[in-house]
This record gives sequence, structure tokens and C-alpha cells, in this order.
Amino acid sequence: MNVQVLFHDNCFDGAASAAVFSRFYRERVRADAAFGYQGLNHKPGAEGIDPAVFTGEENVIVDFRYSQDARLTWWFDHHASAFQQPGDEAHFRADTSGRKFHDGHRKSCTKYLADVAHERFGWDASSLADLIHWAEIIDGAQFPSPQMAVALEEPALRIMTVLEANKDAALIPEVIRRMQTESLAELAASPLIATPLAPLLSRHQGNIELVRTKARYERGVVFFDLVDEGVDSLNKFIAYALYPDARYTLWVGKGASRAKVSIGSNPWKPELRKHDLSAIAGRFGGGGHPVVAAASFKADQSDKARAAYQEILAELSTAG
Repeated sequence: MNVQVLFHDNCFDGAASAAVFSRFYRERVRADAAFGYQGLNHKPGAEGIDPAVFTGEENVIVDFRYSQDARLTWWFDHHASAFQQPGDEAHFRADTSGRKFHDGHRKSCTKYLADVAHERFGWDASSLADLIHWAEIIDGAQFPSPQMAVALEEPALRIMTVLEANKDAALIPEVIRRMQTESLAELAASPLIATPLAPLLSRHQGNIELVRTKARYERGVVFFDLVDEGVDSLNKFIAYALYPDARYTLWVGKGASRAKVSIGSNPWKPELRKHDLSAIAGRFGGGGHPVVAAASFKADQSDKARAAYQEILAELSTAG
């Protein structure tokens, strides 16, 4: 049985979800399954998932938006913005397969998937407890302090850093395979992670200084523009380490393949959030969670990204 697992690319929760699903499927559904892995990225606007990705006898999506394609046989997601295309939610509600699951209130797809697999299919996920624990911390921003999230000392956070910056199509599928049997400490210490990590840690220190220099803090919002610096990805907790009383962070950046607006709310002060950030991002073709979201634009649409950034900044700055 050829099982194609499609996962949220460049994301610890996406990779961990794919690993947990693979173990569950092999142990509770079909022991002789052969797995292929392909990452999915959010495209500019609200484009649907390319039907060409459904190449397996079974096709699975974890930690990513819904598809009405008849070849999709399993689906697990926890994003509030899971249903992007017209008719998506109605199609999901009408499904009778018992293999498609969504809960927009869950912190991580990994733990949600493990819980469903246990409750519905009797699967024991205890051997992957550490992986599930860290996916919940990372995707749910459950760190005890922003300093811990920025220091990147724990093995899971080092793996996260490599996954988020990765451009090698072969790396994350290999990480997913090894997550199923290796400890996070073993994986983080291996050349697969340790080799690309070293320059990323150096860049991370540079990003901290970049945010320190560029960020402004007004009316509860930390905001900065890194388009001219060519940055479209950085540790989302840097701003809270620098401005621990902030209500929101908002920034716009640009990389080789996209311009991007990122929005976040302070996970250490959840009572301050007054907006549904996924709804805000959704107006620009993006999405995410009520507490953290983003919208992507084409690489040559920096002006559109900056216009969205300014519009969102005005909205967040009027919070009561």
C-alpha cells in the first residue's frame, strides 16, 4: 500500500503530525504500508491544493487546509482557517468515511491526531510522548518564557529552527522518518540537523539584532518592516523577549519566493488579545489561528504586502 502523506511544510507540528500518523497507520491500519512525504505551503491568495499531489493509493493531509478532492482519504487539521475554498466546510461535514477530523481549538495537530487515533482507533502513542509534548509546546506557544523560545537550547527547538528555514526537499521527509523511531536529542545531534543548524544559529543572532534595531512599539503593538533586508522568516518570539508587555507583533518581510505579513499575539499575556488574527489574515488570502496568522504574497508584490501590513497595523492599534 502506497500512502502519500502531505504535511504543512517548514513546520515542526507538520513534520511531527506526519510522523505520528505514519506510526499510527502502520500499527493500526496496515503494517506493510510504504510512505511518501510531501510538504504543502500556503500560496499567495487563497489558491486550493494542487490536485497533482494526490499520488498515493491512500492520500493523507495533516496540519494543512482541507481539500474536496475525492482521492483524499485521511485528514487531520487544527487551523481555524482550514476551509478556504467555497463548499469546503459543507463537503467535510457531509463526509461519512470517519477518517477526516478537524478541531480549530486544539493547540497542535500532532496531539490532536494522537488523541483521535487513541480514542477512535485504540492506538497507543506513548512511545512518541516526547515528540507529541514538544509539538504542543511549539505550535501552542506554551513556553514558560519568551527567553526559552529565543535561546533555542532544547533539541526540539533546534530541530524546529532547521525545519522552518529548510529549502532542501529531501531533508524534512528524512526527519519525519527518523522522528518515528529516534529521540529528539538523537535527531538534533545528528548531522542531518546539526550541520544546517550552525549557520542558522548565527543568522538567528543577527535577526535578534535586526528586530532590536528595526522594531517600534506603540499602542501595544511591536511592528517592523524587513522587506528591504530580504527576510521572510524568523523566530516569532524575538519581539516578545524584547517587548514583554506587547499585545501583538506585526511584521512584513520578503524572501526569494514570497512577500509575507506575519501577525501574532503575546502568548504570555493572552488576556490582552482582542482580535481574531486568522480572520484578519483571511481578508488578504492568508489564515492560521485566532492567536497567530500570516498572509503570503508573490515575491514581486512587496507593495501589496506593505499595504496589508499598514492596514493591519491601524486595526491592531485601535484595540481597546
